[in-house]
Amino acid sequence: MEQNGTFIITRQRQEEQELIVSAYYEDGKAVELSCFCPEETELLGSIYIGKVKNIVKNIEAAFIEIEGGILCYYSLREQEEPLYIKEKTGSRLSPGDELLVQVNREAVKTKAPAVTCNLNFPGKYLVLTTGEKKLGLSSKLSKEEKERLRAIAEPFLTGEFGVIVRTNAAQAPEELLREEFERLSSICRKVLTAGKHQSCFSRVYREPPAYAAGIRSLKKESLSRIITDDLEIYETLSEYLLTYQPEDRGKLRFYTEESPDLNRLYKVASSLKAALQERVWLKSGAYLIIQPTEALTVIDVNTGKYDGRGKSRETFLRINLEAARETARQLRLRNLSGIIVVDFIDMEEEADKKALMELLEQELLKDPVKTVLVDMTPLGLVEITRKKVRKTLKEQAKAGKIMLDNFKPTC
Repeated sequence: MEQNGTFIITRQRQEEQELIVSAYYEDGKAVELSCFCPEETELLGSIYIGKVKNIVKNIEAAFIEIEGGILCYYSLREQEEPLYIKEKTGSRLSPGDELLVQVNREAVKTKAPAVTCNLNFPGKYLVLTTGEKKLGLSSKLSKEEKERLRAIAEPFLTGEFGVIVRTNAAQAPEELLREEFERLSSICRKVLTAGKHQSCFSRVYREPPAYAAGIRSLKKESLSRIITDDLEIYETLSEYLLTYQPEDRGKLRFYTEESPDLNRLYKVASSLKAALQERVWLKSGAYLIIQPTEALTVIDVNTGKYDGRGKSRETFLRINLEAARETARQLRLRNLSGIIVVDFIDMEEEADKKALMELLEQELLKDPVKTVLVDMTPLGLVEITRKKVRKTLKEQAKAGKIMLDNFKPTC
């Protein structure tokens, strides 16, 4: 069974509760997982007419209420230009002001959701913004591609929107980029117009479902097929792809086999269960211990069952390189974010440390979420940062009250 570049979306039943689980596979392994309850309101990416409840000057922030009485954090440090719904004198934000805001970070642990007035409309190749009306290019693009894409995208800048060119735009033909720009521009104009005519707290724009947004972030050359066994999800994805990614519509498949079902064929539930465990075994017999805390995530590399044959220097380097590959996969798989500290097995030779850091950096580049390899401290601890956007897989599972032993497919 070919799994490379396969994106799976399936519905699972647990007693009286249903969950939608998505998984993306590369090299025969799951590298991305997410789960959520269909009944839950997805906030991330949605645009609301919010009302300023109060200003907290000492933390340079405002709290803005949106639909359902949800209070959201709004940073005043960003010095964004507020998108007021009603005309007002002066530009300073005040309690009672109504403005158009977009949720740009989900509630994480004890932190409230965050909102911004810099509205973003992401596509597969471009992101349209209403904030800084300039051109941005992904740092992962080659110098040659940046020059080519700059020449294509600069004419898009008419003072109405800003444009960010994504990594996926590499090698993309000019026609596709122009078509997506027109599509995103149309959506943005409709949202800005609708915001002037709707009541306070209402939602003006809803992001596609999380599993559809997950497809959008994947590298175009890696994605080979999209498979679901749920008719409702299939129809939703079909509509999404026709609207936003018509070039990928042909990759969508509806799985109809009763045995084995999609969950068992791709071991979706077992992959999810393993990704929620603290210990991750490596082929060498070594293992990782992954422990998220309130402030950061700690990953400890242990020699475990390794039998100790061979020279210790070569052994420790081999285990650390294997652990580096798995660490990069686990960050993406579990959607770990913020500060991550990895305690690899101690190595004395600078050449070995350099080899480890170079490999880890290359592995982290595969992650579609911005991930930065900071440095190795004098104590040999490796520091990584990863952008916070969605909840971690563990938090998603907790919100869905997942008990994996009870998973049953709905089909």
